[in-house]
Amino acid sequence: MKNFKLQLTVFLFIIFQINHLQAQIQKGALTENMTVSSEISPGEKHQYTVKLDKDQFAFFKLLQKGVDVIITTYDANGEKIEDFDSPNGKNGPEMITLTSSNKGKYIIEVSPIDKNEPRGNYELHIEKIKLKAVTLNQKVDELFTVWNSDENPGAAVAVVKDGAIIYKKGYGMANLEYSIPITPSTVFHIASVSKQFTVFSILLLEKEGKLSLDDDIRKYIPEVPDFGKTITLRHLATHTSGLRDQWSLLNLAGWRYDDVITKEHILKIISKQKELNFNPGEEFLYCNTGFTLLAEVVARVSGKTFSEFTEANIFKPLKMSRTLFYDDHEKIVKNRAYSYHTDKTGYKKSVLNYANVGATSLFTTVEDLSLWTLNFSSAKIGDVTLFNKMNTLAILNNGKTFGGALGQFVGKYKGLNEIQHGGADAGYRSYLTRFPDEKFSVIVFSNIADFNSGKMAHKIVDLYLHDKIKVEEKNVKTTTDEIVIDKNILNTYVGDYELQPGLIVSITIENGQLFALPTGQSIVKLKPLSATEFKVEGVDASFAFIPTSDGKISSAKLSQGGQIMNAPRISPFDAATVTLSNFVGRFYSEELSTEYNFVEEGGKLILKHSRLSDVELNPTKKDVFTGSVGQTEFIRDSNNVIIGCKVSTGRVQNLWFKKLL
Repeated sequence: MKNFKLQLTVFLFIIFQINHLQAQIQKGALTENMTVSSEISPGEKHQYTVKLDKDQFAFFKLLQKGVDVIITTYDANGEKIEDFDSPNGKNGPEMITLTSSNKGKYIIEVSPIDKNEPRGNYELHIEKIKLKAVTLNQKVDELFTVWNSDENPGAAVAVVKDGAIIYKKGYGMANLEYSIPITPSTVFHIASVSKQFTVFSILLLEKEGKLSLDDDIRKYIPEVPDFGKTITLRHLATHTSGLRDQWSLLNLAGWRYDDVITKEHILKIISKQKELNFNPGEEFLYCNTGFTLLAEVVARVSGKTFSEFTEANIFKPLKMSRTLFYDDHEKIVKNRAYSYHTDKTGYKKSVLNYANVGATSLFTTVEDLSLWTLNFSSAKIGDVTLFNKMNTLAILNNGKTFGGALGQFVGKYKGLNEIQHGGADAGYRSYLTRFPDEKFSVIVFSNIADFNSGKMAHKIVDLYLHDKIKVEEKNVKTTTDEIVIDKNILNTYVGDYELQPGLIVSITIENGQLFALPTGQSIVKLKPLSATEFKVEGVDASFAFIPTSDGKISSAKLSQGGQIMNAPRISPFDAATVTLSNFVGRFYSEELSTEYNFVEEGGKLILKHSRLSDVELNPTKKDVFTGSVGQTEFIRDSNNVIIGCKVSTGRVQNLWFKKLL
């Protein structure tokens, strides 16, 4: 659902991986029971070989020691197989798996993510080599080999097909302190997968004639400010309301991840807001606030708490006996999994103290969630009309769609119709994907922050639906490999492009190759598709440069997932011209009830707050700075005196702070 650390929105929520021109260093062969240790420097690629017979499965573990690396595997013909990079930074394990199709030498390649970070060390070890799995169940187990241990957190899986659970299993530990294993009956917090239950509750009440999706939210919750624009329940359920995100607001106000956060806390901060990010219906921007409000609408209309309503109208009829909305952070839940993350010392607890529901906080098991998925093909609650309404793509004011429906996302996966949503809170990672035409669903829960539940779910989909999915054919020689663009043309693209406040993409050139560096992210290669359009390597996205009538490049656009983001080119800025003392002072936000203190230290402008870590701000434009809080724009009056500033992050725009001193 979110990352509670203060940081900029990543490049369209994708963390790009570096694929830079680097020096290859052959490090020799790996053998079983052998551990290799090495130091790696920026710009290096370390390559290891491992001999595998046909149809073997190999599992490797790499321990990072002060350097964040990406591991890439190649087959016996030198063709790339897969990248491995967990979000655990410069310390902790990276788990690598490799399945051989033919006998030969396979390659394990290690390279630093950031070409600018200092050198670091790592250890690489072969954990296991065995015959690859044959049956479907064995193949699923093989996917989870790296988590199937009593020494680490893990995952629970359920596969549903044609009205029945055809596979379910747990891997790893639900509780490391007491060595309690994960089973299909283990209860997980599933974060944003909760949202579809909130929408379903609203639709049940609409079916009874007690409300309408097109009602104004202020009809039910008058505490929501009057922004002069109607915000409907439909806007809330499709992330198109324009409301600022509750977690981002609390972040900016100094709340910690492990603070107790109740519904009342969220409603109070919403009630103080004075602006929207955009007019309702004009844009899509993921917003948890809307679903907290929807849950409160259910409570006020039904006369029951949201937890009571969902228990009576959803969980009990579907016999989801281990499922509840967790609205009391002190409540005892039997058989629950606790969540973890990793650092250089090993596994650490990720404490979660939520006492709010709607956007998150559904506790359930993979077995119970399977019963939820079965309801869509054999209805015990709701009906086809309700399901179709829930699955219909939302439409923006301009008539366009964006992949979002009511509380879930609808699209295609390898040619198949898919309805899905993922979740991430603390160390919990959850994913539910449904393929209605195939009457097939996959559920994956995990209790470790490094885990990619969506990726693992789709690997399971690939196994069970291999005869139905469409795989794009790979040409031996693609046209992109043949495109050569004159260096003088490439030089005209070099510069900075602003995707959104605080998110700038810097385009550079090196050895005739273009690279893009988004604010706060790793550099990524751009491969030419034409003279003006480039593929962002590693993801399904493209970056195009837009010339004016006189041939100058005035803007660019990023295309990804059916969305297009315009990025005007911004003029080079000389940071040396900034007088930092002009921006020193105390600033107060009435909307957050909090104060920021900007001070000059060591030639830098530093943002200080009583509960936040100090944030270094870097000047990017006149009166504009960026840092881990996003963008801070200082505002001057008619006398050129600074009177306040506006802070913008990915899900909060133009939050006003008045200067006090």
